Amino acid sequence: MKNKKIIIAGGTGSIGQALAAAGERTTRSSSSAASPPTATITTTDKSCSLRRTATISPTGAGTGARWRNTGRGNWKAPIWSSILRGAASAAATLPVTGARSSRAEWMRQRRWAGAIREAVVPPRVWVNAASATIYRHAQDRPQDEDTGEYHDDFSVQVCKRWEASFAEQRTPFTRKIALRLAITLVEGGVIVPYLRLIKLGLGGRQGSGRQMYSWVHIDDVRRALEWFLDHTDLEGTYNLSSPGPVTNSYFMSTLRRLAGVRLGLPTPAWLLKLGAVLVGTETELVLKSRWVLPSRLLATGFDFQYPRIDGALRSIIRLQRRNGRKMKIKDVF
Repeated sequence: MKNKKIIIAGGTGSIGQALAAAGERTTRSSSSAASPPTATITTTDKSCSLRRTATISPTGAGTGARWRNTGRGNWKAPIWSSILRGAASAAATLPVTGARSSRAEWMRQRRWAGAIREAVVPPRVWVNAASATIYRHAQDRPQDEDTGEYHDDFSVQVCKRWEASFAEQRTPFTRKIALRLAITLVEGGVIVPYLRLIKLGLGGRQGSGRQMYSWVHIDDVRRALEWFLDHTDLEGTYNLSSPGPVTNSYFMSTLRRLAGVRLGLPTPAWLLKLGAVLVGTETELVLKSRWVLPSRLLATGFDFQYPRIDGALRSIIRLQRRNGRKMKIKDVF
């Protein structure tokens, strides 16, 4: 994909860094509720010939800040707008924190929408990171965009507010896509704590182990973004999850095998609940059954590079081991 520019809001997390690393030139930025985000223009393909890195910065500070385009309005770039807090991590925080995040996210979405509307040449598409945890706990059947069901547990409420804040933003000349991301397998991301548990001998199933685990490889996230940029007829809400979800038990046993560890003690649900109370979080991050399928994305003709968990985990572990010193995880293995 040549001569494409992408504005990444934030980009300091594991997913943002992985997306930015695929570009030719990158200046990472961060954001907070008090200080609106600085956006970075980059590319998603190293074959691109991007000659400079532009940024979009606020002209003021605080909630009343207005945005100006430092490239003088000449926006030719699609947007990847990451949420203020990662969907998976925010779902694990206390409800009051989730409420604050929702408010901050609404304010930030409004600023982005204003910047897009005021641009002389607005971006062609605005892609927003949502979460596949918006669906109910499901062990009876998979959930997709058309048949999925929503209950009112904590994480679903947070995700609904996030998506609503995005949907209400008016950008008449810019397509909007909400990506309901499953747990993203990326180097230095969620795999690291799992590997630490395995090293400690606690790499068995969590709870019953029958809860479904929906996931997506970071390379397929990049490829899906390019797919949405290139297919100008696509907009709306899409699940971005592998077509091969597995049970928690299978996920843990596969990760143990690939990490070279034979045995792993299970963690019962009562112990997880006790730990959640001690650290002030929610057990549903681990115990909720997320059985999500990317039906709408598959219907567009998109083909996943990593449709099965074995190949995806093998790829991530290979990267972890190769870059262990750089990622400071040498003690994991």
